[in-house]
Amino acid sequence: MLETISSVNDLVNGIVWGWPALILLSFVGVLTTCITKGFQLTHFKHWWSMTIGAIFKDKHVTSHTADKSISQFQSLCTALAATVGTGNIVGVSGAIMVGGPGAVFWMWLIAFFGMMTRFSENVLGIYYRRRNNRGEWSGGAMYYLEHGLGARKGCKTLGRVLAVLFSFFCLLASFGIGNMTQVNSISGNMETVFGVPTWVTGLVVMAAVALVVVGGLQRIALVTEKVVPFMVVIYILGTLSTMVLNLDQAGAVFGSIFRGAFGLRSAAGGIVGSGLRLAVEQGMKRGIFSNEAGLGSSVMVHSNSNVREPVRQGMWGIFEVFADTIVVCTLTAFTVLSSGLVDLETGKTALSWGSITLSNANMISTIFGMTFGRFGAAFIAVAIMLFAFSTVLGWSHYGTKACEYLFGERSTLIYKLLFVAAVFGGAVMGDNLAWSLADTFNGMMMIPNLIGVIALSPLVYRITKNYVDRQLKGKKVEPVLSNWMDIQDEAADAIKAGSE
Repeated sequence: MLETISSVNDLVNGIVWGWPALILLSFVGVLTTCITKGFQLTHFKHWWSMTIGAIFKDKHVTSHTADKSISQFQSLCTALAATVGTGNIVGVSGAIMVGGPGAVFWMWLIAFFGMMTRFSENVLGIYYRRRNNRGEWSGGAMYYLEHGLGARKGCKTLGRVLAVLFSFFCLLASFGIGNMTQVNSISGNMETVFGVPTWVTGLVVMAAVALVVVGGLQRIALVTEKVVPFMVVIYILGTLSTMVLNLDQAGAVFGSIFRGAFGLRSAAGGIVGSGLRLAVEQGMKRGIFSNEAGLGSSVMVHSNSNVREPVRQGMWGIFEVFADTIVVCTLTAFTVLSSGLVDLETGKTALSWGSITLSNANMISTIFGMTFGRFGAAFIAVAIMLFAFSTVLGWSHYGTKACEYLFGERSTLIYKLLFVAAVFGGAVMGDNLAWSLADTFNGMMMIPNLIGVIALSPLVYRITKNYVDRQLKGKKVEPVLSNWMDIQDEAADAIKAGSE
């Protein structure tokens, strides 16, 4: 029975994470880039100043509100908590080991277009969000599928079905990719580096997750706005230190990336035919794994922002992908490629270092151990712990919103209790079919989401043009802010009063 399930899962996984999905994701990224006239480039200065540049000068970005929403900065941190995770360490190492240095270029490319996919998801999330009975914002792919796509002539049933499917797959993925696999990474590293039994780690992490998750989104946001900046800055400093030490390798490293991306290195490296395919496939796949652009996952937390303008939250999505992939993943890639464990001429990775058999899971910790000794390995163990823990917190909100959509608000407490219990199971479990199943469910979320983004791309164009006309060109036109008249009027009045 398990063999049959595994075979079926492998077949489905090959589709949802194979070339059809990669082509679809690329198409959506190119489409959204074109309809917004390359917003991530043409308005780079504007979106930069309205996101990270506004943190220290605009109180609306970081201020905590009295209602049930969260600040723009908190929404970013909670979304980054779910995306900046072990994929930025293990995933990048795996991409290089399988696809060679050229995989990094394709990771950059999918991230460049993915910025506008995430932008579009966030714009639609804000536009179609509603408040639930507790006064909290509820938004995400399920809402723009039901109320956006479903509002099209003859598409009511299709929109509702796709919304249910997205929520169902999200709910299942939250227990796997968003919980057990992350906690297992924590417990495995704590046991390897510090000798802490997995069950002890499981109990401690379970208690920590319970304290945060049961308190709801606002408590999650309060934790993530402190943990995420700290963990990202610390990891960046750690990887930057290795970059400084290996700065003389910069030319060779970036040269190998561009040569490998187009199959220009020696045939001995295997980048001929199937090797080039692996570079493209691994780079794009690991990039998507890392930033989740196109999956529709982080829209659920971005929709809880206190922002009024859909495009304002869309710009935070651009920055999220930029920070996750262009910054963090690139630093990880440079660390790996400048370590001496990768032959930059052939692209082949060493199979071992000393007595250590190298794998994508221990590549970075081995490199830091080579450079900084035991402290380096301990540093990476702590980094993985923070990354994985924050991912669990972020995904707990995604699962909560999916559960709320499917079964109503009262069901969310049961979900949270089950989610907390799953933490301990993840800490003590070994390799399991559940991991690969969760990976498949994670990928299956993107199919209905991307259908919605494609169908509603004309609306994304209209909202973006409206914002550019008003905010950048100074035209006197009515704002396009919400699908719902009451929220549209409320948001428009707030913008006129200068509270945006």
